[in-house]
Amino acid sequence: MGLLAILFVLGIAFLLSNDKKNINVKGIGIMLVLQFLVTWFMFSTKIGQQIINAISAVFNKLIEFGTIGIDFILGGIVKTEGESVFFFDVLLLIIFFATILSVLTYLKILPTVIKFIGGAISKVTGLPKVESFNAVNSIFFGQSEALLAIKSQFDHLNDNRLYIVSASAMGSVSASIVGAYLQILPPNFVLVALPLNMFSALIVASIIAPVHVNKEEDIVDVREVTNDKSIFEAMANGALDGGKIALIVGAMLVAFIASLELVNWLIQLIFAGVTLQQILGYVLTPIGILMGIAPSEVIEASGIMGTKIVTNEFVAMLKFEPLIDVMSVKTVGIVSVFLTSFANFSSIGIIAGTVQAIDKEKAVSVSGFGMKLLVGATLGSILSATIVGIFL
Repeated sequence: MGLLAILFVLGIAFLLSNDKKNINVKGIGIMLVLQFLVTWFMFSTKIGQQIINAISAVFNKLIEFGTIGIDFILGGIVKTEGESVFFFDVLLLIIFFATILSVLTYLKILPTVIKFIGGAISKVTGLPKVESFNAVNSIFFGQSEALLAIKSQFDHLNDNRLYIVSASAMGSVSASIVGAYLQILPPNFVLVALPLNMFSALIVASIIAPVHVNKEEDIVDVREVTNDKSIFEAMANGALDGGKIALIVGAMLVAFIASLELVNWLIQLIFAGVTLQQILGYVLTPIGILMGIAPSEVIEASGIMGTKIVTNEFVAMLKFEPLIDVMSVKTVGIVSVFLTSFANFSSIGIIAGTVQAIDKEKAVSVSGFGMKLLVGATLGSILSATIVGIFL
């Protein structure tokens, strides 16, 4: 069933392609093989499991440090035993992780890693360097920051290349909020989703919008990702950026969760006991079954995935969290990987707004293929989740 789901994703992407004759079949095949190898290595080998455990331990230690900072400013707020306040215990951690990310960027550690991995992907797959660089960059930085990092290249991006870099930004997540995800979802699934989603976004986008760039023109000329003059300035700016992200996510959660309840109330005025999640669950059930979700869990799991598409990943994660202990490991893995991306309606506006700030003419193009961008990013999430399901 998983292999059929992969064929389904590739088939839909092919139907949406605007240049079917020039699809980079070799590059797509290489990336698919790499996805299977990465998933097999991380889930089926002792070394891979040790790497996941080591990375999880690092994140847990960072979360511990971040919690100490949060407790210092919120020490007067008393919580009963076992009680958790999402804004305090999850969202405020974003501030510390954004600070770490900013410092690593200032020290040139992250830019070096990103350029090296991006160059390797470009060489192996034949994809242009800018697209490969942006795909790796999108693992660490948010949608806006990833696109701003290649702003100097926008003059050289046609609509197809613009689609690929936008799809990579939407199909990934920012490292600054991974710590928050790890507080909700199983760490092993979140961590494996990061590289898989990078490849999935490139695979689907390269089918929908094939590109070919001459070697003479295939040059990565990106601006420095930081203007900080000292490590202390990097820490300060990272903390401020993290605070903004935490507040934005908190505000969006209030709006989306409240709106979801409003929509459910309106639906139940006509159809008693029916919710939007249930409707989405039935709509996405065929895809969920193809992905490998058990029939007894597919409606509820598909409803969670649908909720993520129409709202955002945090809303869906909070709905999914109580179900993690009662659903099968395979379903939990599939849904967790699917949720670990920015593929939702609100991301269209974020990406279009970022491109608007960089190049108004390019923003018109992004707005024009906004829905195709969401479909492509969602197909990428399905692809990543399906591959994980095959190994569970």
